[in-house]
Amino acid sequence: MNPDPSCSCSDKYRREHSPSLDNLIFTRRQFLERTGMGMGALSLASILGVNMRADAAGTAPAVALSPLAPHKPHFAAKAKAVIHIFAEGGPSQVDTWDPKPELTKFDGKTIPGHDGLAFGSPFTFTPMGKSGIPVSSVFPKLGECVDDMAIVRSLWTDIPAHEVAQRFMNTGSLQLPKPSMGSWVVYGLGTENQNMPGFITLGGKPEWRQASFLPGVFQGCNVNYNPKMKLDEVLLNISNQFSSPDRQRRQLDLVHQLNDMHALALQKDAQLEARIEAFEMAFKMQTEATEAFDITKEPQSARDFYGPSDLGAKMLVARRLVERGVRFVQVSAGGWDHHNKLDENLTKKAGEVDGPAAALLKDLKQRGMLDSTLVIWGGEFGRTVVRDRNGNEFPGRDHNGRAMCAWMAGGGVKGGTAYGATDEFGSRAAENKVHIHDFHATIMALLGFDHTKLTYRYNGRDFRFTDNFGNVVKDLIA
Repeated sequence: MNPDPSCSCSDKYRREHSPSLDNLIFTRRQFLERTGMGMGALSLASILGVNMRADAAGTAPAVALSPLAPHKPHFAAKAKAVIHIFAEGGPSQVDTWDPKPELTKFDGKTIPGHDGLAFGSPFTFTPMGKSGIPVSSVFPKLGECVDDMAIVRSLWTDIPAHEVAQRFMNTGSLQLPKPSMGSWVVYGLGTENQNMPGFITLGGKPEWRQASFLPGVFQGCNVNYNPKMKLDEVLLNISNQFSSPDRQRRQLDLVHQLNDMHALALQKDAQLEARIEAFEMAFKMQTEATEAFDITKEPQSARDFYGPSDLGAKMLVARRLVERGVRFVQVSAGGWDHHNKLDENLTKKAGEVDGPAAALLKDLKQRGMLDSTLVIWGGEFGRTVVRDRNGNEFPGRDHNGRAMCAWMAGGGVKGGTAYGATDEFGSRAAENKVHIHDFHATIMALLGFDHTKLTYRYNGRDFRFTDNFGNVVKDLIA
């Protein structure tokens, strides 16, 4: 306390309140006594879900009672939500989005640097849209949307084995269990609807939606949806036939109070926290979730637009979920592992996704949602340019991690773009190569994140979605 002529305090009080050497030197026991309450307050804040970190935009620390409360990204985002159409199995790049006339010339012949016989694409490519990007004949309806799409022709991955490559595309990890893309997105952004999960998958493997070491509340909620199911069968175990909503609310409040008491007396239990959050989300979902999956509320014209298939219904549901504030939706659209009968099998599989995916893009655009919704399509790797098994009677293609393709649309993507190139036969990424980590870094940038700074500390290390790699492909961003 500084001397002040107008102050009536005695010299004794001035001495007691002035800094002294004794204030700077104290024992270990004294240090713990003086700081213990502060540590306790930090722990209590964590237990109650109070966010003590300031967001990267430089604003004051946000106080939120839910870990799913909306957060600001590092910078202004292009996209606010993601729909990931995952083409499990590995689509052939030279038959979908990467035309190779030179490969067609060598069809049935050996080509330099390759074992086996060249397999020219049985499909034709036609320039479409104002951009004039060549589109395979298997995608006539998606070709109408090509001006809204950025096609990545130079994508590549490390290991062309299904399980490993699928894990890599969805989690950024080849071996270790790590959080999925959707979990990272919801961890960073939260969700705009507290009565719905922030991350929903429509089919697919558990590993593609895992939260791993992130809190369990960020794990994807899988819904095995098909339009023929009764609504009360779509989402099981969220309704309670024996208790009224008011009684359920009081039960959950008691569980939260008991959990807080347990955490203060002992410590937080991650599995218990995740289970309680699951109960809480199930209670909240009773009011909105079932309605989101009820596509009969859509006009018949809208349902016809997406088509009568199960995949068409899932695409429509994906739009309805994003419309209701769900942050990340993954639609499983697998079946691309074409080792034989490629002509027949790829035609069928592409036909299943062509109409529904095009309807999704057009519908989002008509509703003014495409600018803020990032739509992604692609698989885990590409295919070889020679016939699988050296030219059997019904040829297909083997796995190839050195060349693959994907497309993105909406959400700040530079539409009408074909980025990168493979070699003359389409077997390896050659120009402007885009690794999976680069692809992930670009997705995070569209969502407003510096991928090197969106981290979570676990086991003494700061982890991130892109591990220690990844460069944003700025030419894909409008």
